[in-house]
Amino acid sequence: MLAIIGGSGLTTLSNLDVSRREVVRTPYGEPSGALVFGQICGQPAMFLPRHGYGHTIPPHMVNYRANLWALHHHQATGIISVASVGGIRADLQPGEIVIPDQIIDYTSGRKATFFEGNGSAVTHIDFTEPYDHDLRCRIAEAGAKLGIAMKSGGVYAATQGPRLETAAEINRLERDGCDLVGMTGMPEAVLARELGLPYAAISVVANHAAGRGSSARGIHFESLDKVLQGAMGRVRAVIEELAVSAARGRASAISA
Repeated sequence: MLAIIGGSGLTTLSNLDVSRREVVRTPYGEPSGALVFGQICGQPAMFLPRHGYGHTIPPHMVNYRANLWALHHHQATGIISVASVGGIRADLQPGEIVIPDQIIDYTSGRKATFFEGNGSAVTHIDFTEPYDHDLRCRIAEAGAKLGIAMKSGGVYAATQGPRLETAAEINRLERDGCDLVGMTGMPEAVLARELGLPYAAISVVANHAAGRGSSARGIHFESLDKVLQGAMGRVRAVIEELAVSAARGRASAISA
């Protein structure tokens, strides 16, 4: 079952035909909200709003372990993370959709592993490629089939938040090789890897990062909602196409 974690701009999934909602308790506390189960184009899916249904949980206080554990416990077969980001790279304009392939983690103090406490053995995982290659390709193919422009590849800088960055910090991130900046990419991605869940991100550029383009003198919050509304409509269409293509793939496998 495909799981979608929605961030800023995607607190509900309007194309999910809801069948039930379930409040989940986990060994790591409560997730951000009830899991919503249903179908997208006839295919089973579940949705979880990362910041809660009232968008009340800031990035550094999201219970990432509870969220990922809950999705895994309810048989998620893959996770698509949807989030808004700031564009650092010059060609990443507001409204662009990016499928990143790398992460640099600048967060601190977040619970970033399931392997701790209660005598748990130290466990190292390979994180060379933090996003699942096949799931990234499927997202890109869905966008291409619909004629929706999506940029494949890019380095996501995960910052602590909830404040936005200074222009000097963005300059530093650029020197480090980052293309996008957001606040929720870690530890979400590594926790999914620890659980063996394919995980990929769809990043929507909501604004130029601080000191760049239209944000040269500051972030203009009044323009963000309009940008996100238009882009999230395209994201929903891509998720629908992913569901349809998965159904086609299963049908082909059965007929073969």
